[in-house]
Amino acid sequence: MGLTISEKIFRDHSNEKVVAGDFTVADIDIAMAHDGTAPLAIDNFEDMGGKKVWDPSKIVLILDHLSPSPHTSASIVHKQMREFARKYKIQNFFDIGSGVCHQILPEKGFINTGNLVVGADSHTCTHGALGAFSTGIGSTDMAAVFYSGKLWFRVPETFRIEVSGKLHPFVLAKDLILHIIGQIRADGATYKAVEFCGETVKGFDIASRMTLCNMAVEMGAKTGLVSPDKKTLDYLENRVPSSGKVVENDPDAEFEETFNFEVDDLSPQIAYPPFVDNVRPIEEYEGTDVDQIFLGSCTNGRLEDLQIAAKILDGKKIHEDVRMIVMPASRDIYLRTIKDGLAEIFLNAGCCINNPGCGPCVGGHAGILAPGEVCLSTTNRNFEGRMGEKGQIYLGSPATAAATALKGVIADPRELEA
Repeated sequence: MGLTISEKIFRDHSNEKVVAGDFTVADIDIAMAHDGTAPLAIDNFEDMGGKKVWDPSKIVLILDHLSPSPHTSASIVHKQMREFARKYKIQNFFDIGSGVCHQILPEKGFINTGNLVVGADSHTCTHGALGAFSTGIGSTDMAAVFYSGKLWFRVPETFRIEVSGKLHPFVLAKDLILHIIGQIRADGATYKAVEFCGETVKGFDIASRMTLCNMAVEMGAKTGLVSPDKKTLDYLENRVPSSGKVVENDPDAEFEETFNFEVDDLSPQIAYPPFVDNVRPIEEYEGTDVDQIFLGSCTNGRLEDLQIAAKILDGKKIHEDVRMIVMPASRDIYLRTIKDGLAEIFLNAGCCINNPGCGPCVGGHAGILAPGEVCLSTTNRNFEGRMGEKGQIYLGSPATAAATALKGVIADPRELEA
């Protein structure tokens, strides 16, 4: 019996042949924590009696969730992380304004094909888009990784999601993954490795693949994966110091289940509050009043996302009854929005551009809704209270966000075509 990508990566990192369902202790390539999760990991590391971290070059600490600090308690957390990084000579510390952790890791070359990556954040599954096994873990487990560089895992079974057909130009990877989650449901892939494949996925750029893998956890998955190809290697070429191990499924690899999706006629999708698997075609929600639009996050704050929104907003003004917040996912992306004229388009349209970071997605300080207000957001979650007490969040794509900003109500971006 052949092995899946996940089984091979765990084999390589545990030095034993393992298959789905086996338990193993594996070596970690990269470990990441941010200001929402690092404090507990640091406290537990010190409670373990840690005197040094396993490898300072393989730990990444990022201030992104409450960045810049909005209150004293967040400032204390930031100070704790800065001091921990200095004390243990952690080389990869990204301070306020650097960007969102799941954009920084691939952008700065911390992710390579065949890697085993852990992050103290559930959306660490994003990095499977580059052919790594990347997954979120708890802060206590992260403390053990800081200490030893190892962690135990149960090797997951693989769900294979085959996608065929060609999307409309204003129907994006975000619409596809919302549709998939709506079909499989929030708990339908619990602890599975979800591999996205097929002609449509092969045609996607890396940013779109990241969007798919980012939201794999929203159907309960342990990770999302895309088999590496030339696009993957081209993306990594000037980022990573050396080539990684390209890991692919064996021809006779066994998958627990295969799902087929055809997208030629897929409409833009909307997830309505308060659950991410409450997904319907946009036709059912056109005309819904909104107060705020948010374009950004680890799901849709990449340059390609900003480009398509700017294309729609160029030379126009957002509706007088709404506000639109734009947050590039990293400093590098922010600089590109300035260099390429996207920032000017957003500002002239009436948008507010914030510093790179998580912002409204976590509801910590920026863009909090008043009770009863509605936001159309490009983020990955719409739970009650996520963006402010009694605020409502509808999830959509960057194209839908831009169209909604112009109309002042949830709007189908396809209707904006000349």
